[in-house]
Amino acid sequence: MSGHSKWATIKHKKGALDAKRGKIFTRLIREITMAAKNGGDPEKNPRLRGAITAAKAENMPADNIKRAIQRGTGELPGVNYEEITFEGYGPGGVAILVEVSTDNRNRTVSEIRHAFGKNGGNMGEAGSVAWMFHKKGDIVIPKAQAKEDDLMNLVLESGAEDLKDDGDNWEILTDPGSFESVLEAVKKAGYTPEVAEIGMIPQNYIKLSGQQASTMIRLMETMEDQDDVQHVYSNFDIDQKEMEEVAG
Repeated sequence: MSGHSKWATIKHKKGALDAKRGKIFTRLIREITMAAKNGGDPEKNPRLRGAITAAKAENMPADNIKRAIQRGTGELPGVNYEEITFEGYGPGGVAILVEVSTDNRNRTVSEIRHAFGKNGGNMGEAGSVAWMFHKKGDIVIPKAQAKEDDLMNLVLESGAEDLKDDGDNWEILTDPGSFESVLEAVKKAGYTPEVAEIGMIPQNYIKLSGQQASTMIRLMETMEDQDDVQHVYSNFDIDQKEMEEVAG
């Protein structure tokens, strides 16, 4: 069972929080801008290529993407963002990584610390939990779409690393460098992923239930709602029934 895909699935079931709050384009534009600092050619910049793919998946207009790239390369004036990763703990001692892109470090540090403290968590030192995570491609497919044997064959043929049972879903894990080719193979086979992204996947998980599970979801939602937050990762796990209850 995967804490990362659990949270991604919860967000999906709750109605795409980012989209409802009008934040998803802002996050994607920041990611494209930051990625383009390392070069504006997506063929030579895997991070930029992935950011553009994500933006297109959300139907972002081509002009928005172009301007974001130009701000990153310096062709257009733009805000100078700094990338920071905060680490901390939530209810039950679960690990949390918060990736932000900010133009005001002091403001963001204060906001993230407050979000931890007000929702049953606490901010840790740099390096306190990052070692518990690995960067992986993560593709989540509802079990209603696919049989295990069929997906296992696809995993082996496409070069993915693993196939995991995550309750109502199958979770395909890939090396970041293989993510795009595996995702292409998944779509070519006729499957529609519920989640498809490169993120920080925990090595192990901590099961939460009852009040701790509810508090953890509130903490994750509060973090996601911060303007500067790009991604939030955690190693919590909750069972299927409770996930359905918190997802509403």
